[in-house]
Amino acid sequence: MRRLVFIVLLISPCWTGVSSAQTRFAAGAGPTSGGVVASPRLSDGFIAASMTMWSDVPPVSVLPVSPALPRMSADLALQTYHQRVTRQSAELASYSAIALVRVALPDTSQQGEFELERHYAAPHDLQFKAVRYTGDGFVKSNVITRLLQSEVDHVQKDDPSLTAISNANYKSSHKGSTDVGGRVVHIYQVKPRKKRPGLFKGRIYLDAHTGSLVRAEGSIVKSPSFFVKNIEFVQDYVDSGSFTFPTHIHSEARARFVGRTIVDVYQRDYQVVPTPVETARQAPSL
Repeated sequence: MRRLVFIVLLISPCWTGVSSAQTRFAAGAGPTSGGVVASPRLSDGFIAASMTMWSDVPPVSVLPVSPALPRMSADLALQTYHQRVTRQSAELASYSAIALVRVALPDTSQQGEFELERHYAAPHDLQFKAVRYTGDGFVKSNVITRLLQSEVDHVQKDDPSLTAISNANYKSSHKGSTDVGGRVVHIYQVKPRKKRPGLFKGRIYLDAHTGSLVRAEGSIVKSPSFFVKNIEFVQDYVDSGSFTFPTHIHSEARARFVGRTIVDVYQRDYQVVPTPVETARQAPSL
């Protein structure tokens, strides 16, 4: 739930609460290789372009909100959200998902689409396995591969607490409620307390019945790279059991040498493995 920093990967302000250490990236492998290999470190020229969003890819199955659940006040929903983030960080053992990355460079009329398998095991292991790629080779090697490598680097080296959507990093104010995808949500204006890479200025939307994060949107307050600027994004999330994951991130930015960069990252088919403690907590009593 922490990374809007894939956004930049906030981009990870809300991704999954993954931390860091051994990660492997197989984007360099061909679609038929089936191997997972270590990737050489890539520059972070396009790290910021990583935040994006989804539309035409089938969404993850969402557990319907029970009508019996009461509507929370704005303060209680925000408090519940913070509790969910803490619990997910402690109780998520691993997950796998299918990721689809689409990139368009309007100024050069280039584009590319990369489908990969994503595997994460707490607390430090993240792997990507290439499935297929179509499009311009330049987009694959100079944009998508670098974008994915930036997430790997973020998981390995960055402290997720520095980019989390938390009271320590953001000031927030309630701005009313609305409907997002059939869910009643509270809207909060968020403003970072410090101008730090990975933090953003914008809004978050929390489910009024569960406190889970439904959407985050805004602009990055400080680019993590000299090569990218003016990063704006919208990121949607879905619940899988008691956990929350991103399904679609849409971002637009200006990158040196290639101009306007549009990135969409879709993730679906989450297969989640909770820790033994979480498994025991969810098991019905006999």
